[in-house]
Amino acid sequence: MKIFKFLGIGMLSLLMSCAASKIAGDLEDTLKVFNNSNSKMILVAAHRGAHLDNFENSLASTKNAIEIGVDIIEVDLRTTKDGHLVLMHDSKIDRTTTGKGRVEDMTLAEIRKYRLKSPSGKISEEPVPTFEEFLKITKGKIMVDVDMKTDNVEGILTTVEENVPDREVFYFDNDYDQLDSIKALKKSAQLMPRAYSYQMADSAIARFKPIVVHIDDDFYTKEVVELINKNKAKVWINTLGTYDEQMGKGHMEIVYEEILKKGANIIQTDEPEILLKFLRSKNLHP
Repeated sequence: MKIFKFLGIGMLSLLMSCAASKIAGDLEDTLKVFNNSNSKMILVAAHRGAHLDNFENSLASTKNAIEIGVDIIEVDLRTTKDGHLVLMHDSKIDRTTTGKGRVEDMTLAEIRKYRLKSPSGKISEEPVPTFEEFLKITKGKIMVDVDMKTDNVEGILTTVEENVPDREVFYFDNDYDQLDSIKALKKSAQLMPRAYSYQMADSAIARFKPIVVHIDDDFYTKEVVELINKNKAKVWINTLGTYDEQMGKGHMEIVYEEILKKGANIIQTDEPEILLKFLRSKNLHP
């Protein structure tokens, strides 16, 4: 019996080791594509985590994104009154928690008294997560796109440095002064500026030499894609809203024609599971 018990424990350990290796391998595959502007593979970013039927900017939506094989998770950061970084999109906690008030006017302890809330009114057992709690889950498993809703740049960089390798994180903002602040503190930081035209994309490339450029659908052209890719950067675009609604209805041909065929390298979506399945069917996902 002891032999079988030993074998059972050994087999379980082996299976757990294989699962862990697969997760680590998945991130390595993502990083290879992320750092190769010539790759034809398309990466998927989960907007505020895989949060449909879940809670946005939560540890639960983070774990769900990892489980379904998402490449990048987008997270919104704000700073509390007492200097803690928390996951929160809005300036107030009213929409996504059971409480009310501005993040910057509340201490972490005050905010953590409340629980996360979904748009349908479902209440989670989870409080508003800290950035550190979030990074402890993402480390070695998924890339992170930091959407800075705070000017606490030093706090963000310090928290990243203390918890995850720099290569797993990049920073997004449409405020170029904010991106300048990041570069001033950490030259090796990976940036994703937002551009609203071909000319702005060109300027952003010259100014930041970014790894990714965020563009919008209204100037998503072959010329813009070529400009960004030839400068060794990737093209990021959203399918949030109309295109996600079409995906949810199973109309993937629209997404294929309007989004995928134009050459975007990274797609941010509220429907990551559907998009991943479609990309894999087309051999377009690593």
